[in-house]
Amino acid sequence: MAASNSEKYVYLSDLHYEHNLWRNELAFYKEEVEILEGRLKEIVSKNTNHEAVAGVESFQNRFDLQREHLSELKHRIKKHEAHLVDYAESHPIAIDHVHFTDHTRLREDMERFVELYQEMKREFNRFAVKWM
Repeated sequence: MAASNSEKYVYLSDLHYEHNLWRNELAFYKEEVEILEGRLKEIVSKNTNHEAVAGVESFQNRFDLQREHLSELKHRIKKHEAHLVDYAESHPIAIDHVHFTDHTRLREDMERFVELYQEMKREFNRFAVKWM
């Protein structure tokens, strides 16, 4: 749990802060997917065109995939947070002075998710404008 000298390290409070930010971001994206799906239903109700229907199906699949990614990231954050809590409970006196390995991979995955999500949302909005 604690970092070796060759790895990048941070304090527990920094990791916890970032976990909280990410959980809030993921909750926002989850709610936004629901809003986008509502818009998708409006498009379905107003269009029977084959191209529109194919687009609707494609975006529904993409929304489902986004939900899966959200869930997986949320699970990974929760799991990492649980490890930090276990360490803190086992070492309460030293916790403010111990460095932990940075969660670089998780951060990169979060950043990549946000990039891909924003790209998907832009594409959806262009699609919605076309068919509304």
